[in-house]
Amino acid sequence: MSDFFSAERPPKRVLIVKLRHHGDVLLTSPVFTVLKKNWPGVEVDALVYDDTQAMLTSHPHIDQVHTIGRNWRKKGWLEQFRLYRALLNTLKGRQYDVLINLTEHWHGARLARRLKPRVSVGFKPDKRGGLARRRWVKSFTTLYPAIQDNSRHMVEVNLDALRRIGIHPQSAEDKNTLFVPGDAAEASIAEKLAGFGLESKSYILVHPTSRWMFKAWDIKKLAATIDNLAARGLPIILSAAPSKEETAYMDELRAALTRPVFDLSGQLNLKELGALMKHARVYFGVDSMPMHLASAVGTPTVAIFGPTGAIKWAPWGVNYRVITAGFTCQPCGKAGCGDGGISDCITAITPQQVLSAIDTMLLETPA
Repeated sequence: MSDFFSAERPPKRVLIVKLRHHGDVLLTSPVFTVLKKNWPGVEVDALVYDDTQAMLTSHPHIDQVHTIGRNWRKKGWLEQFRLYRALLNTLKGRQYDVLINLTEHWHGARLARRLKPRVSVGFKPDKRGGLARRRWVKSFTTLYPAIQDNSRHMVEVNLDALRRIGIHPQSAEDKNTLFVPGDAAEASIAEKLAGFGLESKSYILVHPTSRWMFKAWDIKKLAATIDNLAARGLPIILSAAPSKEETAYMDELRAALTRPVFDLSGQLNLKELGALMKHARVYFGVDSMPMHLASAVGTPTVAIFGPTGAIKWAPWGVNYRVITAGFTCQPCGKAGCGDGGISDCITAITPQQVLSAIDTMLLETPA
């Protein structure tokens, strides 16, 4: 037990709150592993937005995944109140001993006050904020320094919340991210690969898009890179989300290609995408949720980075190569240069840089 709990009165249930986007939620997966390895008898639950729950369902160290609707605020106030009350009653019924809030979202602070766990952990805010800051601080029994710069990987920052209450990873493997596609997704992808005449670990998966399209690479350079690989007889599978922006990008890419590839863009759910990545020999993409998904299923990864920090958000726990242009302004955190939607530091990357990184991964990952 940690200094916060005695052997005579150990914690029974823990709630981890992560109300962010898909990739952020996936990077919390080691928190659940480390908790269960240190406290084998404890039940560990997650609270996430409803559209991100697939990132954690089937995780072997999570007992229950609870959700908040990301769009609940768009409902009438009576319906919104009903939904929140039902969730609160469910969480109260679990009688949590520990609550760990891994974001700055106020839901976590409100729940810490309403659920009254023996220990509640939130990140330490800066000294600004006045009354709001004081209310935040008083919501938790314990605060940890959630490092916001590019000096440490986000996985380690999340684990700092556990370290603050005396819980430490027992091995490097415990800190690996984890995603479980599940039997249905595995079967679906096996059928699709068989239809393509491909076997597991025989293809390169290229997922060149992101929900933030200012991270996307130049289409002509990407097409030249894919054509080069395909000309060597390397099977290429394309994937992308079905959003309007990503669909338009993929339409342009297909028009620019001169070599045949396999295409599953817009055809997969998150579990199927994870299964497809799991069976790829190498993954290539940009800094995005799918990049983290590839890492979580153990696939060697090549990723382009531009405005975002490669230390904080790099692939984790796998063999990888990060490609940057080396601009002195990186990482700026902007939505393209001057928030203009196009990142010069990404445009400057050449096909030769990407091909060199992929070739290195292929040599290190025999078919």
